[in-house]
Amino acid sequence: MKSFSLFERQKNLLRIEDEIFDILIIGGGITGAGVSRDASMRGMKVCLLEQNDFASGTSSRSSKLIHGGIRYLENREFKLVFEALSERKILFQIAPHLVHPLRFMIPIYKESRVGFGIMGLGMWLYDALSMFDAPEMHERLNSLESKQRVNSLNQADLLGSYVYSDAYMDDDRLVLETLRSANEHGALCFNYVKANKKSKSNLISRNGEKLYEVEATDILNNKNFSIKAKHIVSSLGPWTDQELPHFSNDWKKILRPTKGIHLTFEKSRVPLEQAVVMGAEKRIVFAIPRHEMVIIGTTDTDFSGDPSSVFSTTEDIEYLLGVSQKYFPTLNLKREDIVASYSGVRPLVDDSSSTEGKTSREHYIKTFDQHLTVVAGGKYTTYRLMAEQIVDEVLKHRNFETRAKYLHCPTKSALNPLISEDFMEKVEAIKNEIKIKSGRLSEKELVWLSERHGQEAVLMSSKYQNDFSYIQMEAMHAIHQTGCLSVADFYLRRAPLVLARKDHGFSFLEEIKSVFKNELSLSSAELQNQVDTLNRIIKKEMSW
Repeated sequence: MKSFSLFERQKNLLRIEDEIFDILIIGGGITGAGVSRDASMRGMKVCLLEQNDFASGTSSRSSKLIHGGIRYLENREFKLVFEALSERKILFQIAPHLVHPLRFMIPIYKESRVGFGIMGLGMWLYDALSMFDAPEMHERLNSLESKQRVNSLNQADLLGSYVYSDAYMDDDRLVLETLRSANEHGALCFNYVKANKKSKSNLISRNGEKLYEVEATDILNNKNFSIKAKHIVSSLGPWTDQELPHFSNDWKKILRPTKGIHLTFEKSRVPLEQAVVMGAEKRIVFAIPRHEMVIIGTTDTDFSGDPSSVFSTTEDIEYLLGVSQKYFPTLNLKREDIVASYSGVRPLVDDSSSTEGKTSREHYIKTFDQHLTVVAGGKYTTYRLMAEQIVDEVLKHRNFETRAKYLHCPTKSALNPLISEDFMEKVEAIKNEIKIKSGRLSEKELVWLSERHGQEAVLMSSKYQNDFSYIQMEAMHAIHQTGCLSVADFYLRRAPLVLARKDHGFSFLEEIKSVFKNELSLSSAELQNQVDTLNRIIKKEMSW
C-alpha cells in the first residue's frame, strides 16, 4: 500500500493550497475516516483535517465492540439494531483482522428486571434482525451450565443465562486502516492540522459551483494556509457544538454529550473466555475479554465540559468496581488490579430524553447553507453506512451530472487488500512464513504479528528482517503506514501498550525511542518532549 507517513504529509501540505477539493472533512475520527474513504473511492478529491492525532478523541475510547445493541430492543429501536447487525456482517468481511466474533452471556437472577421469558423473545428477535446470519445463534443455559461457562460468575440466586454473538474490535486501528484505504485512493489526510474558520471564496470553479475557503494551521510548524473546497463535512464528534459556530453563523446546539469510562485488567486476573453483560442500575456494563486484556465498562453520565478535559474520577472507578464485585465476587477486584482506565465523551444527539443513559444512538445528518454537512451521534458499528449516507447527502447539493458520476458506493470491499476474509484460517501459515523470514521471534511474538497484521506482517518481517524486535517492527509500520508522528501516539493508538500492560509498555521504551529518533530525525530534546507528553496523558487519566 502507498506510504502514509510524515514524509508524504510534508509533500501533500506543499500542494494543498493549489488544489480544489470536492469535499473537505473536518475531524479525523471513525466518521471522518469513513467519509474520506467513501468519497475518495467514488473518485472525488478529498481532504481531511484532524487537529490532534487520528482517532485521538472518542474513536479510541469506545467499548471496542461491534454490536447490534441488544439493549436498544427495549427502546424499540429496531431499525437501529437491524442496521447495526447488517453492518456487523460487512465488517467481518472487510476487516477480519480488526473485528472478531465473541460470545456474550447475559446472566438471569431472581431479582433481574428482565426475566427468562422476555429475554428469550429478545434473543430470537436479535437473531432475526441479523437475518439469522450471526456467527452463532443464541443459547439458553441453566445455572449449572452458566457456571461451567464462567467459573467466576456470582451463583447466588442465579437462574441461568442467555448467550449470543457479537464482536470486539480494535477501534483506533479501524480508523487508521480506513484512512490508509482513503490515502490509497488519493485522499489527503492530515493529523495535527486545525481548521480555524470558513469564508466564501470569490473564486468560481469551471462548472459554476461556489467554492469555500477554510483557514487552517499546521500545528507542527505553526504555518497557516487556506484550503478551497466545494463542500465541507463536519465530523467533529463531541466538539461539534464547540467548533461549528466558526463555520455556521446561526449554529444552534444539538448534542447531549455523555461521559463513558472503562477499566482494563490483565486476562490472568479476570479469566473470561466470553463477555458478560452486567445489568447495572443505569445502563449495561460489559466485561469483555480480548486477545491482550479484559475491558470492563462503561459508565454513561451527562457531560458539559470541554471533551479534551475528560478523565476518570474516583467515583467512576468505584462504580465499575462495585458492579464487577456484584457479578464476580470471587475475583475480589480492587483498585490495584486495574491496569489502566480510559475515558471519552459520546457525541449523542439531544432527543429530549429525561433519563440518563437512554438517549438514542441514532445519527443526525443535515446540510446547512447548501455547503456544510454536519453529522453527529450514531454508533461505531454503523460508521460505514453513515459515511455512505453523508456522501449521498453531499451529492444532493451538486448538479445532476456530478451526482450520476459519483453515485456508486464501493466501500464493501476489503479495508486492507492484503488481508482476506478467511485470513484467520491462514494465521498458522502466516506465522510460519514470518518465522522463516525473521528467524528469531518467539511464538508469542509471531502470533501477535500474524493475528494483528495478517499477510502484511510477512512484508514487515521481510523488510526489517533481523534489524528490529517485533515491537520495533510495529513502530516502523506505524510511522510509515499510519501517519504516526510521536512516541505518545504510538503507545496510545498504534499498539495496545498503555491499556494492556501493567508497566504501560515502558519496558519497550528505549527500543521504541530509537526507532522514532532515527526515522523522524528527532533531537534528544524533541524525543524527551514526546515521552513527557505520554507520561502527562497517563498521569491525567490515572489521577484517581
